[in-house]
Amino acid sequence: MMAPEQGTIIFRALSALLTYPSAELCAAVPDIEAAITSQRHLPDTVVSELQPLLRELATLDLFELQERYVELFDRTRRLSLHLFEHVHGESRDRGQAMVDLASLYEKGGLELTANELPDYLPLFLEYLSTRPLEEARALLSETASILGELEARLRARNSIYAPVLAAIRAVAGTSLPLSTDEERPAGAPDDLAALDAEWEETAVTFGPDSGGMDGCSSDRLQTRLRAARRDARANAL
Repeated sequence: MMAPEQGTIIFRALSALLTYPSAELCAAVPDIEAAITSQRHLPDTVVSELQPLLRELATLDLFELQERYVELFDRTRRLSLHLFEHVHGESRDRGQAMVDLASLYEKGGLELTANELPDYLPLFLEYLSTRPLEEARALLSETASILGELEARLRARNSIYAPVLAAIRAVAGTSLPLSTDEERPAGAPDDLAALDAEWEETAVTFGPDSGGMDGCSSDRLQTRLRAARRDARANAL
């Protein structure tokens, strides 16, 4: 795997904070905190917001950390850390998008293991940590609407993971307001369990113009993610 450039090590630190808690992750908290504070890519307010998560990773029982993580990210598709879950849902376009993204990683020198899905956000951030900063930011900015929605949903749950999404958005240089999809019309279910049960993303499809994009490139990934942003905006109207 390629080593991160000095300016993009922040992506590796944020990637680690979103991974399933392990003894290795907890032991690495001082290094992660140092990477976050030394790079100066984040506003002080965001760095401060990350402190509760860093403290919990450093002090809580590992089993409790793992249980909380599973309950939060594996319980509902609304909080999935797999990007294409929010773009394609269960449509067959998701499979091709996975292939394209895996090919992009391979060309960039990032090798996947058999149990890794390419659209897993921590893995995407790991890939970005190996790219030049401007390229990484350009790719990351195309996920702005997805990241904004995830942050809003995490904040609605008062989750200590919400600041990680805020940090990712800040590094990307995106200033889009948070999604308000937790606000529901009168008469709609108002508890989070009911919202989770009723939620379903609209799959994105690509028209004839997509046929001209042979092979895999960052441009093709950006096209897929831009399509997701257009779809999200249309659904909000």
